[in-house]
Amino acid sequence: MGSQTDLDHESGRKFKMLQPSQWTDYFLYFPIDEFEQDVLASELEAIKPNVRDMLMSSNHAEGHDSTKRKILLIYLMISLGIAYHFENEIEKILTHAFEKIDDMVESEHDLYAISIFFWVFRTYGYNMSADAFKRFKGDDGKFMDSLTKDAKGMLSLYEAAHLRTTRDYIMDEALSFATKHMESLAGRSSPHLSRLIQNALGLSQHWNMEILVAMEYISFYEQEEDHDETLLKFSKLNFKLLQLIYLKELKIVTKWYKELDFASKLPPYFRDRVVELHFFVISMYFEPHFSSARIMLTKFVTAETIIDDTFDRYASMSEAESLAKSLERWAPDKDMDKQPNYLKFVFKFILDVFKDFEREVGSEGRSYIVKSTVEEFKILVKANLDLAKWAQIAHVPSFEDYMVVGELEVSWYASMAGTFMGMGHIAMKGAYEWLKSRPKLIQAISINGRLMNDMTGFEDDMSRGYVTNGINCYMKQYGVTKAEAYKELHKMRVHNDKIVNGELLTTKDVPRRVLKQAINCARMANVAYGYGEGLTHPEGKIKDYIVSLYLDWKDVDWKHY
Repeated sequence: MGSQTDLDHESGRKFKMLQPSQWTDYFLYFPIDEFEQDVLASELEAIKPNVRDMLMSSNHAEGHDSTKRKILLIYLMISLGIAYHFENEIEKILTHAFEKIDDMVESEHDLYAISIFFWVFRTYGYNMSADAFKRFKGDDGKFMDSLTKDAKGMLSLYEAAHLRTTRDYIMDEALSFATKHMESLAGRSSPHLSRLIQNALGLSQHWNMEILVAMEYISFYEQEEDHDETLLKFSKLNFKLLQLIYLKELKIVTKWYKELDFASKLPPYFRDRVVELHFFVISMYFEPHFSSARIMLTKFVTAETIIDDTFDRYASMSEAESLAKSLERWAPDKDMDKQPNYLKFVFKFILDVFKDFEREVGSEGRSYIVKSTVEEFKILVKANLDLAKWAQIAHVPSFEDYMVVGELEVSWYASMAGTFMGMGHIAMKGAYEWLKSRPKLIQAISINGRLMNDMTGFEDDMSRGYVTNGINCYMKQYGVTKAEAYKELHKMRVHNDKIVNGELLTTKDVPRRVLKQAINCARMANVAYGYGEGLTHPEGKIKDYIVSLYLDWKDVDWKHY
């Protein structure tokens, strides 16, 4: 069922209905075996020392080969979704290895190895020079054609190039070179490697959700002839445990969502997407110890979505202004008392969900965290109101003026604040002060989120007469066609990706896990908008991801791993 126009008989206004939830309360009644989860956790702990030994063996041995083996294994662990078990060991290995990076690179001439070194070091915040790739160029200054015989090497070069900064010109060349040959390499490779290459062409590992990478890579690794059985078993057990934890969380948030009874309290203008929201939240932190954080963040992004849809798709201007004013005061006023019941419900829901957050984190002595998140939420509401004012009079502002508001309205600043709430001592007051300073890292991610939202949602916006969109603003200001506007906005996105990578390497005095939340936010956006507007219309690729992640593994007998 697609979108359709409906009439609210109470208010007499028309609005565009969206496809209802594909899941309703499916996960509320989904059977979960608590005993199986406990056994899986015990099995993982039993195997864990053996996997750690693989990583730490020959720890005191010097030499290039020992360090090379460890870095390649670290990449494998990241790809299989198990690196979080060994973060302390990995940090020690990489710190020691980076001290000898010049010697390592000088004695290494394998494309796959150099590319993996680059990918791993930069992923962990070590600024390995892109000059290492100069050795793969011929006398003509171009990458050598002989490299195209190495499918895995080319794939790793392609992946490494996605960590380029604005100054890594050689990585621009590398990406162009690798991309040019990837399709033909996929056609000449084994089926499982071909599938990995095709997936990478769709979305590179660096910009993809970690859990989706693991889901795909486990299947790939199992078909590799030289795979390690212990590592494979550990990865499968880990994934199955994560799946059970996610399903348990879905039961909790589905119950919470159902009890709120949005369907009877609101006209059907809003996106009924609690399952999809939980899926996207996994991008922010997929590890098991962040389970309560995922539940909290799913509630938070539900609140963001309801606010966005209320301002964007339904509220009259007087209603929007009343809601914004009440939320700025964080208390009802006489004007809110006069508003329709649906608006009173939205307002009460927002206040109630933040009261829940206060109860959850207040006991930790971190009440400032909820206050800081409320302030970001108020900024988000103000931006929603500003856009609504433009949209309701069909105003198309300058592209620059639009982006100032749109960068805030797309919600990444507020989402980052919401993410911090569930992170305990990892994200303390300093993390909020950093976010409040509007760092270049979050700004670049927010701008890209805005651009992706507008590019994928343009047709939907226009179909409901919503002309205040970045595409229209750019077309009007610069006198270009829609196709030209899309091309220029895409260039902006590519440039901002490079800024993000650069800021991840140069931002100091911010915990690495806090910085990781920023790149995870960008990954969420890439998955959400990679195949259309994934939250508004999740019936395609997003549904496939959800089925694969939550359901396809449920009947696998993990005892035979």
